[in-house]
Amino acid sequence: MTDSTADTISSQEREVRLGERFEFGKNWRSFLETLDGERIQRAQESLAEMLPVDLRGLRFLDAGSGSGLMSLAARNMGARVLSFDFDPDSVGCTAELKRRYYPDDSDWSVSRGSVLDPDFVSGFGSADVVYSWGVLHHTGSMWKALDILQKRVEVGGLLFIALYNDQGRASDWWRRIKKVYCGSKGGRAAVCTVFFPLLFLPWLADNALRGKGPVRALREYKRKRGMSIFHDYRDWLGGYPFEVARPEEVLDFLRARGFELRRMKTTNRLGCNEFVFDRVASR
Repeated sequence: MTDSTADTISSQEREVRLGERFEFGKNWRSFLETLDGERIQRAQESLAEMLPVDLRGLRFLDAGSGSGLMSLAARNMGARVLSFDFDPDSVGCTAELKRRYYPDDSDWSVSRGSVLDPDFVSGFGSADVVYSWGVLHHTGSMWKALDILQKRVEVGGLLFIALYNDQGRASDWWRRIKKVYCGSKGGRAAVCTVFFPLLFLPWLADNALRGKGPVRALREYKRKRGMSIFHDYRDWLGGYPFEVARPEEVLDFLRARGFELRRMKTTNRLGCNEFVFDRVASR
């Protein structure tokens, strides 16, 4: 770990104590209690859907590995995986999945470090696929993080990222709510009491209008990257720092750095826009 990464992690741990950062890793530890074969399979399918390559033998850099589920999915698909996160609980989750499924595997490494530390990130060298889903907008310096990370993509390689959609005033409103959530136990309880039903009940109603009961709706949500709606909502309500981007901003930023868009999924509401880019020019 570089001195810069150590300083960044120390700063981030202080932010947690001050109520200025959500403890993502603790949420992921809870999620691992729900992990089963179906979730793992769905995670693999979500990678295969978006990535137009066979991962066997490719170097896969998972920046902000969180629960470790997508690192596990990539390893199952034959990739040589490099996982890192700054959150100690997230690192612990990823290491636990490696212990369960790939003990003593030299083709999967797990480390702790900050995506905001260029020296740390450059230590991974170039990767065929650089993956960071729903992470960079929580660093407190999203564009810097993206600029550091994009340099790790090999020419001819792929960058797969997901960033929160910019909703204008609504995004500013959600940013304030997340700050309240992280500020105190009372704030967290208040936000969950008020806003969890406001998210969950309309979701149930929308599914009911499409003929899907609660059990079916929850089962189908599980098929979405293998995730859990309750852990996703907790992440959404507390996910601070919080930055957003319009799709065209992301496109302009990466095109200027030698990338071309390969695939994109956008949303006009809460959630992330997903992008897969090819690096077509040297960095």
